Amino acid sequence: MRIVLKQQKRLYVIENQIPNAPTEDAKEEIRNEHQCYVNDDDQAICVMLANISTKLQRQHGNMDAHTMIMHLKKLLDEASRIERYETSKELFHYKMIEDSLVNTHVLKMIGYIKRLGQLNVFMDHELSIDLVLQSLPKAFRNLL
Repeated sequence: MRIVLKQQKRLYVIENQIPNAPTEDAKEEIRNEHQCYVNDDDQAICVMLANISTKLQRQHGNMDAHTMIMHLKKLLDEASRIERYETSKELFHYKMIEDSLVNTHVLKMIGYIKRLGQLNVFMDHELSIDLVLQSLPKAFRNLL
């Protein structure tokens, strides 16, 4: 817990890019502030690199903390977009096979709907019900 709190003090480095290095004739206070920022950035980078895969470590090892976060966010956003597309495609095209169990089919559809919710795609409850009903075979239509 103590380590987490110490690292939280360094979160400012992921929100902002490293400022340009001060000139040699800059005041010592300004040079010290910049060096403190660089040191905090190095610490944040170490923590982030320790928590990602080796492949991602190689890709991000030469980046500052802010750039690394922005790049990782972009990668994750792209992956989420692909997963949203694939999940919604499965949901909208999923049809129950004749003579299969209704509860298994409905649970699978609910799983797709919940996964879309986890990916920040929310559907109206009535639309969810309509999708499930439309996915049922013709034999169920006279029951509706």
